[in-house]
Amino acid sequence: MNVTDIIARDLNDAWFQCLAEVMKHGREYTIDKGSYEGSKRKELDFIVAKITNPGIRPLRPDTPIGVPVPATDEDIQNYFVHYLMTEEVAELEEYTYGQDITKQVFEIIERYNKHGHNTNQLCITVGSSESLWLEHSQCLRVIDTRILDGVLNFVVYFRSWDLWAGFPTNLGGLQLLKEYMADEIGVEDGEIIACSKGLHLYDYAWELAKTIVRI
Repeated sequence: MNVTDIIARDLNDAWFQCLAEVMKHGREYTIDKGSYEGSKRKELDFIVAKITNPGIRPLRPDTPIGVPVPATDEDIQNYFVHYLMTEEVAELEEYTYGQDITKQVFEIIERYNKHGHNTNQLCITVGSSESLWLEHSQCLRVIDTRILDGVLNFVVYFRSWDLWAGFPTNLGGLQLLKEYMADEIGVEDGEIIACSKGLHLYDYAWELAKTIVRI
């Protein structure tokens, strides 16, 4: 597997760098099973994206004139409130991340405040052994937390990750979650390191991506 490494200033920079990497180096294949079966993807084998200042606003991508924005500020806020921080499942949804995340978030905040910051134990997990039997299992699987020098950082892992329709909303929402946790713990907001063995663009987005990046 080829490993792609990027270092980005903020979420906007990370998205544009990832677009370029997927369009230039992504493997093209037809999907046998999963979302959009029968359509094509361009996909990186594995990516590690270190985002040094993910809290810089706007959290949404700043696309050129004429290119639709894949996520708005409102989308990101709603995702944080209604998908990451609620256990309620809407009609036609199999799950929300909040079913797993919410209770762990409050426990982690309490433990950091009670026991201190020097621990590697406080990792949020998403999904279970039963997830394998879902029609579309959870893409986000891990939100690992680490406080270093009074700064809260996230390390997140996505088993599969839609760069156009998922990445901007996912990372924007996770950044809001990190800011909330940092405030509750009384530390500064830090970096996001995002990893995936399936960062991809579906073929419907290829022409849009070509208007943004040079390949």
